[in-house]
Amino acid sequence: MGSGKSTIGSLLANKLAISFIDLDDYLEAEYGMSIKDIFDKKGIIFFRKAECSALKRLAQGTDSYVLATGGGTPCYGGNMKVITASSDAVVYLKMNIPELIVRLLPERSQRPLISHLKEGEMAEFLGKHLFERAPYYNQASLVLSVHQQSPEAVVIQIQKDLGLLNA
Repeated sequence: MGSGKSTIGSLLANKLAISFIDLDDYLEAEYGMSIKDIFDKKGIIFFRKAECSALKRLAQGTDSYVLATGGGTPCYGGNMKVITASSDAVVYLKMNIPELIVRLLPERSQRPLISHLKEGEMAEFLGKHLFERAPYYNQASLVLSVHQQSPEAVVIQIQKDLGLLNA
């Protein structure tokens, strides 16, 4: 959450001339409501099941695309196995907690997992979640520190690390 997955994914897809899919946007279109409303009206278990189902449908396709998942997606329902089995590369955009807080504070009301938190509670919450999710995130084929890097620089680094740039 807040690492720039959607921004960087969109830029990368554009550079590769393939489609970009944001899993949250995909779910919002499917259910006709925001992720926040899905959480509020249907609950987190419904959301995680819907997320898992959507991910499996997308993985069955044959088109090439860059997919940005939600931060929790890899951690539930065997999703990380689906992601790694159906992907040429999986990238974890690793960012430090202070920078995540700066990015997330202005938009926390729209993020169901942190909307209830006070500013002083965010560091502990994010640290706990990153610790719990690390075993899933670290299964990525590329773990990339994106601390204080522009989205454009991150895209170039991904392309270099995955051998997608012409020498």
